Amino acid sequence: MEANVRWVLLTALAPIAWGANYWVTHAYLPADRPLWGAALRALPAGLLLLALARRRPHGAWWWRSALLGLLNTAVFFVLLYLASQLLPTSTAATVMAASPLAMLLTAWALAAQHPHRSHLAGAVVGLAGVALTVLGTGSALNRAGLAASAGAMLVSSVGYVLAARWREGADPLAATAWQLTAGGLLLLPLAAGAEGAPPPLHGPTLLAFGYVTLAATALAFACWFTGLRHLPAATVGLLGLLNPLTGVLLGTVLDGDELGPRQGLGLALVVVGILLGRPRPRPRPCTDTDTGNGTGTPATATGAGLPGKRVP
Repeated sequence: MEANVRWVLLTALAPIAWGANYWVTHAYLPADRPLWGAALRALPAGLLLLALARRRPHGAWWWRSALLGLLNTAVFFVLLYLASQLLPTSTAATVMAASPLAMLLTAWALAAQHPHRSHLAGAVVGLAGVALTVLGTGSALNRAGLAASAGAMLVSSVGYVLAARWREGADPLAATAWQLTAGGLLLLPLAAGAEGAPPPLHGPTLLAFGYVTLAATALAFACWFTGLRHLPAATVGLLGLLNPLTGVLLGTVLDGDELGPRQGLGLALVVVGILLGRPRPRPRPCTDTDTGNGTGTPATATGAGLPGKRVP
């Protein structure tokens, strides 16, 4: 029991770090350098995790890592950076809270993974909560920021479906390191060509990039995948709710974002929607060992697949 509590606390660091990333990006990182911001987040973190994993891609994973790095890291991090800069912290966090629901619908559309009725209900409730939160602010929101949030959800959802189909034979931590490294390498020439020299790294900006790279990316992913190895998938999925809750809390307390009754109700609907759409354990078929065949072989649960990517 104490061991499980320790794994839960360790895993919870990841969504808390991701939720705080919205505020750190909005408050301290340069608004006009999204390409450099994404590159400086992805590449150092990818190299650090690669040093820990000590595994190189092999076979088809060379081009898979490049494609997933483009979707899950390069494009996703840039769009997330733009959303964090253009939207209030609480709004950006709440909109991105619909990512698991978007992934569910994308898997249905692209991979014919038919969801349970409760999953569809969760998608409808969660999206209604996002709409209520966004429309209930009482002030005009940046359309480009909303488009960036929607694009980030779409890109990450497609990346999730591909990663879920290709996870056979790949260590999760190593695969994440490959994607981060590939995405960072793809972003470097684009950032240099479009934005010129990297932003000056000193004072608060240096500390902010240090947090985003080390805490919100390298450490967060390491904690997340450690939790996936020691905790049930449903438990890890529920811990992901700390991501939007952290973002909303920091935006409200530190930035003075409005959190009226409508926003509170919308956030509550998002939480309910994700709870309805959480993974449910499949019933394990009865085997000889379950009925006592006398072999002494312990029954083991198989097929408890790990969820694919997060929700930067």
